[in-house]
Amino acid sequence: MGARPYDLILKGGRVLDPANRSDRISDVAVSNGRIAAVEKAIDPQLSERTTDVTGKLVLPGLIDTHAHIFEHVTGRFGLNPDSCGVRAGVSTLVDQGGPSLMTLPAFRHYISDPAHSRVLCFLSAYLVGGLEGHHYPQLYSPEDVDVKRTIEVGLANRDLVKGIKAHAEVGGKSRWGMEVIKKARDIARGVGVPLYIHLGQLWPEQGKGIDDPDTVIEELVPLMKEGDILAHPFTRHPGGFISSKTGELHPIIREGLDRGLRVDVGHGSHFSFEMAVKVIEAGIFPNTLGADMHGYNTNAGQVTASDREQNPFYGKTRFCLSHAMTELLALGMPLTDVVATVTSNAAAMLGIDDEAGSLTVGRLADIAVLDHLQGRFTLTDNSGASVTASEALSPVFSLRAGVRHEVDSPVVVDPQELAS
Repeated sequence: MGARPYDLILKGGRVLDPANRSDRISDVAVSNGRIAAVEKAIDPQLSERTTDVTGKLVLPGLIDTHAHIFEHVTGRFGLNPDSCGVRAGVSTLVDQGGPSLMTLPAFRHYISDPAHSRVLCFLSAYLVGGLEGHHYPQLYSPEDVDVKRTIEVGLANRDLVKGIKAHAEVGGKSRWGMEVIKKARDIARGVGVPLYIHLGQLWPEQGKGIDDPDTVIEELVPLMKEGDILAHPFTRHPGGFISSKTGELHPIIREGLDRGLRVDVGHGSHFSFEMAVKVIEAGIFPNTLGADMHGYNTNAGQVTASDREQNPFYGKTRFCLSHAMTELLALGMPLTDVVATVTSNAAAMLGIDDEAGSLTVGRLADIAVLDHLQGRFTLTDNSGASVTASEALSPVFSLRAGVRHEVDSPVVVDPQELAS
């Protein structure tokens, strides 16, 4: 037999591809790092290798829209990109606000270029970026934002820069009002990318503080436009989707979504089942899902700080992207919609849907293979609240541009450890 047309066939899996509205048992063939065929049955004689994935989910490569992977430069906050990426079953990572106009060259050279995962970023609006996870609020004042130069750097690096990151929360508002957010908005408009806004208290309030945390979201939403992103809808901290006065969804959230604002879970250690139930019962579902793992809430094999538990970003409950997907299932989102948050929706938000986010023939062969487990799994948040899930997702291996990567990262939560 002559040269075989395919390098690899993934045979017999449940191919779930929201972008193509496909959910069926199929074979997927890969050639030269790209999707070559998706068919009901492909002759294994046509491929150099065949992997049996019967009983498993075969998805477009997973996209984590909220990562902190500027390893070393952001101090103990930044994790290793491949520990959160391909070694955790994730093909693409977006560092949220780690690099700034001053540190983006280092991010490209030391993080994005050498990583086996695809690594992108939302550029920090602040000069210093995400040093130690924004632990020092004095570094994030309006005086520490250079609108003109950040636009220049963003435009010159559009292959990496897919958005602008800033924070709207009570600690910052007590110091500077909304001036930083207005500057971040101007940067995003100048670069032509979405503005991504952290919600939920980050810093202690200063002086007299603010009387009403709801004023943060009330003043923020009118500054945003279609395509901009509200992060952390399920935060347990004040100043988010849930009104501190009423305990219900703030009406301005629905107004913003009607204008085309998008919602990213940004899980992190502040994820709350109580808040998530309220938001979802109000009919608000996230568009995208980011894990928000970092050095104070995740074990990625790094050397941990002795004062880790005293850090304001500390979280003891383990999670990862696939675990966050399991939580969305437990909250009532259909599987196809959950998959869309980390594939087609995420790719569209990043403007990379011409090369990622689907299993369309000709696209890069970024593929995730997961186990879809049935049973009883106890899921817990950092508030101590628990829910019982009847199904769980667990990554088996991933392909990045056709290259197979085993799932062996310590960040991955094994659902069997949560079985009851």
